[in-house]
Amino acid sequence: MSESVLSEIVAAGVVQVTMNRPDRKNALDRASYAGLIAAIATAEADDAVRAILLTGAGGCFTSGNDIKDFAAAAAAGEGPRVAIDFLDAISTAKKPIVAAVEGFAVGIGTTMLLHCDLAFAGSGASFRLPFVALGLSPEGGSSYLLPLVAGSKKAAELLMLGEAFDAGTAAGAGLVNAVVPEGTALEHGLAKAKALAALPPQSVALTKMLLKRGSAAAVAETIATEAHHFGERLRSAEAMAAFAAFLKKS
Repeated sequence: MSESVLSEIVAAGVVQVTMNRPDRKNALDRASYAGLIAAIATAEADDAVRAILLTGAGGCFTSGNDIKDFAAAAAAGEGPRVAIDFLDAISTAKKPIVAAVEGFAVGIGTTMLLHCDLAFAGSGASFRLPFVALGLSPEGGSSYLLPLVAGSKKAAELLMLGEAFDAGTAAGAGLVNAVVPEGTALEHGLAKAKALAALPPQSVALTKMLLKRGSAAAVAETIATEAHHFGERLRSAEAMAAFAAFLKKS
C-alpha cells in the first residue's frame, strides 16, 4: 500500500485510513488513489473490520486532486481513471465509513463526503468545489447527490460559483453531520466509528444497503457520466490554461 495512504487498526473493529501527504496538504495523486482503493478493499475483505474511519494527516483532510499530477496525466492523454475507480470503491463500500475533516476539504475532498455514512468537521474546516474555476465539471456523483441533500439552489451555488465555504455551511448543506470544536473531528469520528463497530454488523450493513438502495443505480450512472465529461474537460484548453495559472502561482 502506498505510503501516501496509511491504514491501521485504532480500536476494536475500526480501521483508520489516513491520507498522508501533509507537505502537499494531502493532495491526491494517482498513487494516493491507488492506496485509498487498496485500503477500502482490504477493510471490506476483513471480517474483523466493522467500520472505516477516513481522515487526513497534519490537520488537513485533503486539498483535492494534485494539480501537477493531473496536468501531467492530461498532457499524456490519460483520463482520471484511478480517481473514478476510487469513487466507485467508496460509493459501493458495504461497511460504514466515517469521515473526520479538519483544515481543507477541496474538490474530491468534499464530494467524497457524499459517500461517507457519517462525517464530522472541525469548526475551522474550509470546503470548496472549484471545478468550474479549473475549467472542469462536477465529479463524484455530486451533480446528483448534492441537490438531494442541499437543495437545487444551494447545490448550484456551491458547484457553479465554486466559492470556499465554512463548516457551518457544509453542515447546512448536508455534507457533514455536525461541526465540532477545531482539532476534535478525529475524536468525534472515532467515537462514532467505535459505536458502529459495536453494533450487529449484518444489521449495520443491511441498513446501509437499504439507505442507498433507492439511489445506487442513479449514483453509479452519474459518476460514469460525470467521468466522461470530466475526462474531456481535463484535456480542454480552458483546463490547461487554468492548470498552468495554478502551477505558476504554486
